[in-house]
Amino acid sequence: MKNTLTRLRKFNKVICISLPVVLSILLVRMQSLAHRELSPLECRVKKWDIPVSLTAENQNVFTQKQKTVLIQRLPVTCCQGDTSCLDEVLYGEIPDKKALVSAIARSLQYLQTANAVAAYQNYKVAEIKRVRVFKSLERFRELLLKTNSATELHQAIEREFVLYQSVGKDNKGSILFTAYYEPLYAASRVPTAEYRYPVYRLPPDLNSWSKPHPTRLELEGVDGLQGAKGKLRGLELFWFRDRLEPYLAQIEGSARLQLPDGSQTTIGYAGHIAYNYKSIGRELMNDGKLPLEGITMPIILNYFQKHPQELNIYIPRDRSFVFFQENHGEPAQGSINVPLTAERSIATDKSLMPPGALALIHTSIPFVNLTGKMEERIVSRYVLDQDTGGAIKGAGRVDYFLGTGKLAGDRAGVTVSNGQLFYLLLK
Repeated sequence: MKNTLTRLRKFNKVICISLPVVLSILLVRMQSLAHRELSPLECRVKKWDIPVSLTAENQNVFTQKQKTVLIQRLPVTCCQGDTSCLDEVLYGEIPDKKALVSAIARSLQYLQTANAVAAYQNYKVAEIKRVRVFKSLERFRELLLKTNSATELHQAIEREFVLYQSVGKDNKGSILFTAYYEPLYAASRVPTAEYRYPVYRLPPDLNSWSKPHPTRLELEGVDGLQGAKGKLRGLELFWFRDRLEPYLAQIEGSARLQLPDGSQTTIGYAGHIAYNYKSIGRELMNDGKLPLEGITMPIILNYFQKHPQELNIYIPRDRSFVFFQENHGEPAQGSINVPLTAERSIATDKSLMPPGALALIHTSIPFVNLTGKMEERIVSRYVLDQDTGGAIKGAGRVDYFLGTGKLAGDRAGVTVSNGQLFYLLLK
């Protein structure tokens, strides 16, 4: 995954990794943040579910081995006063159109590649063709540029588009949303007494490695410092100060690096060994070190800050291992090899969902308010499906890309909510 922020994503055969992954993977469940009541229950929830009539109509399909994962339906009609139904930020005081238009252009670029042709030749939903996805994006971009309000855009979509809703994790449309980001770490091109923990280039002979592959423990040792004694010798790419940082970079699939001379560069996913990711957050809970409820990334990081010696216990339990390439400052890329756009790119299971397509998500996302506190808001966002992830499996998972740096990381670390996912196609 070139520049893929994947969070253990692009594991195409054993694990899907892509620019996403991550902190959300470590999340198990989060206690609710303050919830804002925006509209009556039937507006906030019921209308977003798959209509009962469609659920019944497809019930026989649900029982088949080859399940239907996307169900065609009409666009959701907004309830009066329900601001969560509209992507209002597109027309706010600081319009977000430019970012969305840029994300659309990147998907259009991808859809003209040989990889896209191959992906859609094998896509399981017969009505969703590459050409239809392409034309839908072009028309949506025209509407986006000429409309002057979120309501006007929504009305145009109701006239011209149909939705394909994911059946979710319960066949009623319920999706578990998490978020990921591109971390920023201090790193060095050479090892020093301060910078000791490496990340590694892709071994040129990885395809010839015998299976089962050596595990993380066998590759880098209990303390993460033994790589030069085995297959990883000479493949060191950058060195970090903290053992946890290169591991988190592997989970996220990419990182931005601040070098000692003041310059910055980026690294992205280049490959992986053939093991599934194991959550160290889950391991901490299994061992009774953390409670079974309310676990977030900040809680996990706080635990290891207090007990750094236990990194040598828990990191080796994750047998997976990710290799990197230097991307020289280029933005983090998703699994379709285009740069991701903060708040406008998502990761899904690409064995099920249409790559590069235009989607609408409806869920709760944490934001920092004017007092500096985190609050959860119910939002609708038009996004592009441009990535995948090791923990993003099935029709009921979406990972939402929040950007680069600490604030994005703070928000990603506490993002876990239920919502809905729709793909927009021209009638």
